[in-house]
Amino acid sequence: MAEITPAGLEQLVAEEGEVLRAYRDVAGVWTIGVGLTAASGVVRPKAGMVITRAESRRLLAAALASRYEPAVAAAMPGAPAHAFDGAVSFHFNTGAIARASWVKAWRRGDAVAARAGLAAWNKAGGRVVEGLTRRRAREADLILLGRRTLPAVAFAALRLGDAGDDVRALQEDLVRAGIGSVPTDGRFGVETDKAVRAFQAAHPNLTVDGMVGPATRAQIARVIAARKSVAATAASGALATGGAGAVPLDGSAIDPSLSPGAIVLVVVLLALYALVIVGWRHRDEIHSLIRLWRS
Repeated sequence: MAEITPAGLEQLVAEEGEVLRAYRDVAGVWTIGVGLTAASGVVRPKAGMVITRAESRRLLAAALASRYEPAVAAAMPGAPAHAFDGAVSFHFNTGAIARASWVKAWRRGDAVAARAGLAAWNKAGGRVVEGLTRRRAREADLILLGRRTLPAVAFAALRLGDAGDDVRALQEDLVRAGIGSVPTDGRFGVETDKAVRAFQAAHPNLTVDGMVGPATRAQIARVIAARKSVAATAASGALATGGAGAVPLDGSAIDPSLSPGAIVLVVVLLALYALVIVGWRHRDEIHSLIRLWRS
C-alpha cells in the first residue's frame, strides 16, 4: 500500500496546522492534532485533552493509513511518491480525490488541465481564499513537478507581521465577533495582535499566544454564529410581540380565539423559550462574550 513520505507528512502538517490541545471546530465538534475528530476512528477528543507532538503524529499516521492513503492510491494508481504526497495533502483538505476533475487530467498526462483543475479548489464559504490559492499552487508543483515548497505559515495560522487578504478577513471576523475596534487594513499589527490575545484569553480552550490557528479561527466563527442566532431570535420575538394582531413565532401555534392580551403573553413566552434554546446551544460563546465585555 502506498504511503505518504516523511517529507510529505511534514508538508501536510505545515499546511494544516497542528493543535495539541482539544478544541471545538466550527460545527462544535471536538478536534485535536492535525484536524482529527472522533470520526477519524483514531482518537476521541474531549474538553481539556492535551497530547504530545509525538502522539499527534502517530494519530495522524493512523488516520492517513485507514482513510486518506487508500483513497489516493485507488484514484491515482502508480503515482510517484511526490505526486502521491501532493494528492494526499489535497484529499486531506477537501475529501474530494474521487471526484476532482484534475485527477482525470493527471491520469491522461495533461499537466496544464491538472494544474487548472487544482487551482479551482480555492474557495471556502463561496469566497476565494488567498491561502487556499497558494496551497493549491504548492500542491500542483509537488504533484506535477516534484517541487516541494513549505508554506511560510499554515493556511489557518496568522500572526504578528503577516499581511494580505487573509489578515483583512480575520480582522473583519474579529469585528463581527465583537472585539472592539480592530483595524481592517490587512496588516497583522500590534492592535490586531492585542485583539486576538483578548479573544483567546476569553476562551478557556484557547492558548493565549496571538497566533490564529485552527482552534482560534474555529472559535471566532462560532462566536459570530452565536451572535447572529441570538440577534435573529431576539428580533423575531420583537416582531412577534409588535401588537395585538401579532403573528406567533411559528406562524400557527396560537389559538386565534385568544384575546389580544393572551396572544401577546403566549408570544412573549415563545420568544423567551427560543432565546433559552439558542442561549444553551451557544452557552460557551455567550460566556466568553461576557468575559470580553468585562475585561
